[in-house]
Amino acid sequence: MGKHHVHNNGAGEHPPAALDRQKPWLLGRNCHYQRELRRLQIELVKLQEWVKHKGLRVVVLFEGRDAAGKGGAIKRITQCLNPRICHVVALGTPTEREKTQWYFQRYVAHLPASGEIVLFDRSWYNRAGVERVMGFCSDSEHTEFLHSCPEFERMLVRSGIILVKYWFSVSDEEQERRFHERRRDITKRWKLSAMDLESRRRWVEYSRAKDEMFACTDIKQAPWYVVNAENKKKARLNVIRHFLSLIPYKDLTPKPPKLPPLDRSKYVRTPIQDQTFIPETYR
Repeated sequence: MGKHHVHNNGAGEHPPAALDRQKPWLLGRNCHYQRELRRLQIELVKLQEWVKHKGLRVVVLFEGRDAAGKGGAIKRITQCLNPRICHVVALGTPTEREKTQWYFQRYVAHLPASGEIVLFDRSWYNRAGVERVMGFCSDSEHTEFLHSCPEFERMLVRSGIILVKYWFSVSDEEQERRFHERRRDITKRWKLSAMDLESRRRWVEYSRAKDEMFACTDIKQAPWYVVNAENKKKARLNVIRHFLSLIPYKDLTPKPPKLPPLDRSKYVRTPIQDQTFIPETYR
């Protein structure tokens, strides 16, 4: 993975000074996770305004093993962003009709319009991963995907879409630890799908499928960026900072608006007793 691809849709702009520091920050020593996350999220808001202003179209793919931390990273990226500008796409099992369509068709429907960012929580690479390993596609369909996917992505890039692909890498030991954590925590148990459980038995098969996928789809126009996801907090900060570095932007944050006085002179409130309030269990 010796390639480095920088998108330049900022009319000669450079990454902001906030991202200039090159020396590593040691989490817990000279870098506090929450403070740094807040700083990067402010930069994401600036990037959002730039994307809207310039009419950019941005697509980010999040792939990787189960429990690798993709969902947590996506949540931190979108936490402070406008959901009308930044959308998350997490498609379920294709319908019977979708199974008869051109494979990329249902993903194309979710591509961004001008001034939008779309984050795919798993993407068309399902065919190279779970569908390949679990036998949900034929050998010929898998071969066709590996042949057509690079051309499909080159077409997206030629059309002006900024395409970024992240692979979250986690060891089998750490994945196993997270699986047991999810099993114990009732609020996370829903994350252990039947496919997740089956992936434990097919770890080697998934590894081989990933290697084959990288060999065919790690292209110059849309390279794979690998995220070391052994530590979730470090991975979140690293992926946000890297994403910010790929799209040069200016700070277009609007100034705080002046609030007009609140005019209550012509309003008579409905009697409170005529409204149904929820019980105030917590006071």
